[in-house]
Amino acid sequence: MSKDVRHYDVIVSPVITEKATNASEENKVIFKVRKDATKPEIKAAVEGLFDVKVEAVNTLLRKGKRKTFRGRRGQQSDFKKAMVTLAEGSRIDVTTGL
Repeated sequence: MSKDVRHYDVIVSPVITEKATNASEENKVIFKVRKDATKPEIKAAVEGLFDVKVEAVNTLLRKGKRKTFRGRRGQQSDFKKAMVTLAEGSRIDVTTGL
């Protein structure tokens, strides 16, 4: 698979949290993706950029929360997350970058 420039537009960043680290033990990687990205686009982007085999893609849209910072009220942005399940033997190390 070739590294298509459009794949970089689909995947925004990896999610590095405690929950995402625990999911990586089950061959799952979590990415922030564009809000209008579809599951086939996400699958193609991950397979093209990381040279791995993707079994499944689950997505969720997280609504932005209201937060108060130094007495000022603000609204966090909505964003879409994709949980990508990799085939056996495939691994992605998200801490190294692309």
